[in-house]
Amino acid sequence: MSPSTWFEHEIRVRYQETDQMGVVYHANYLNWFEIGRTELIRSLGMPYHKIEEHGLLLPVIDAELKFRVPAKYDDLLTIRTRIEDYTHLRMQFTSEIRRGEELLVSGGTRHVWVNKEWKPTRIDKAAPDLYALLQKEG
Repeated sequence: MSPSTWFEHEIRVRYQETDQMGVVYHANYLNWFEIGRTELIRSLGMPYHKIEEHGLLLPVIDAELKFRVPAKYDDLLTIRTRIEDYTHLRMQFTSEIRRGEELLVSGGTRHVWVNKEWKPTRIDKAAPDLYALLQKEG
């Protein structure tokens, strides 16, 4: 599978997300990666509550971030997210945080499909309609 096209979602840095110097606290970038994933999945017609209705969860099993330039209070940022790869059991997302054209942070997350008992579950068997949406995107 080749990576999907970039999905973009804008946010503005809130005061609570910064330290005394007005610089974004590093852990907030993981929250923003999650916002990007959630909105990307929603744009495919697969809001997260629909995934849970199928008895599926998609926990993070690995996260990577590379910091280049800090975001600051009141910056208008774009969260860029795409599906890098997926199988019947796993998904991998690539994410970027940009201020205009400037790349601030890049990275990604890897996930595994599990059922409510936290046992690995094949999405193509548990939710074939959701898997078809992924195939259409990729």
